[in-house]
Amino acid sequence: MKPVSPLGGKILTGRFVALEPLEARHHADLIAAAADPDIWLYMPVVSGQGFADRLSWLSEQMRQGAQIVYAVRRLSDGKIVGATSYLAIVPEHARVEIGWTWYAADAQATKINPEAKYLLLENAFAAGFNRVEFKTDARNARSRAALTKLGAKEDGIMRGHMWMPRAYFRDSVYFSILASEWPAVKAGLERRLES
Repeated sequence: MKPVSPLGGKILTGRFVALEPLEARHHADLIAAAADPDIWLYMPVVSGQGFADRLSWLSEQMRQGAQIVYAVRRLSDGKIVGATSYLAIVPEHARVEIGWTWYAADAQATKINPEAKYLLLENAFAAGFNRVEFKTDARNARSRAALTKLGAKEDGIMRGHMWMPRAYFRDSVYFSILASEWPAVKAGLERRLES
């Protein structure tokens, strides 16, 4: 197998968003964007404060190369509106997960998420990765619909996969896009971003 190139270390910029590798300068803006408790309904933190408490852990994950966290900046007003990450990075199998994605309410159902996913997918496949994974709570119909609309294929459900702060074991639905599928997914995303 041909080796993959590193994924992180650079800003990924589109027409609507810039994905900036997490730095301390982003923390206050991310905490402000994370204030709405509805964001965290299906995430393994309970509130924006839970996310604030997790920032030092995310920064340590970045330092170790275990995760690449991006602050999502909306270009129309320069505001930080959420975050997204590469995680479960497995270069020896050319596999990576995109996850820990969340947005403030005013950035949801806009071109922010499709373009952020486009930039992350383009970067991963250009680096030689073969499989990009996503997972979401089986209860999260909105996320499942968004991943299907993105062009990801549902791989299956891992039952009782994660303990959630709202006191239940979450079933996680896995989705993926393979390098061979990327040209068609890319074309679909480009059409969405043009309309």
